[in-house]
Amino acid sequence: MTPAPRVLAVLDDLLRAATHEERGALWQLAEQGRELDANLVRLPPGAEVGEHQEDVLDVLLVVVEGSGRITVPDGVLDLAPTTAVWLPRTSRRALAAGPEGLAYLTVHRRRPGLTIKPPTASPASSGATSGASSGGERPAVPPVAPPTPYEGDGGEAPCMLDRVCPECGRLSHDPEPVFCSRCGERFA
Repeated sequence: MTPAPRVLAVLDDLLRAATHEERGALWQLAEQGRELDANLVRLPPGAEVGEHQEDVLDVLLVVVEGSGRITVPDGVLDLAPTTAVWLPRTSRRALAAGPEGLAYLTVHRRRPGLTIKPPTASPASSGATSGASSGGERPAVPPVAPPTPYEGDGGEAPCMLDRVCPECGRLSHDPEPVFCSRCGERFA
């Protein structure tokens, strides 16, 4: 059965219902089988999203309320209501809300499913190791077959919890994230 078009949210209503200091994703597109992701994000006055880079997806950012700026390597882009900004993948940027805060909608292609990659072999783990405990050499550790890619629609593996934003729950693709690319929260 083909899904029918319908109203998912009224952004003005969501913004009115949020407190002036509320930060992060106020709404997320969560429909099953979608090919897009979208988020309504609010930053309180003076809040910042630290410099970051999205390596996988282009992002369209549309300001719906407030003002602010995006700092890019070539300068500063001013943000005001109805401003649409294209953030190409691999571009570095930082966001800052103006004195009245900033609310914006981000839209991008849905993230590709996560895959589990085999660990890279270190020199210490390849080949035979010499053992000293029983007076001889220990046999080489047999290679482990690489895991198969995860292709489901379910959750992520527990080992990635350190890459989940404590504020909005977004999974970072950066192996050592500093700031969340959705809401700007600093990772612990």
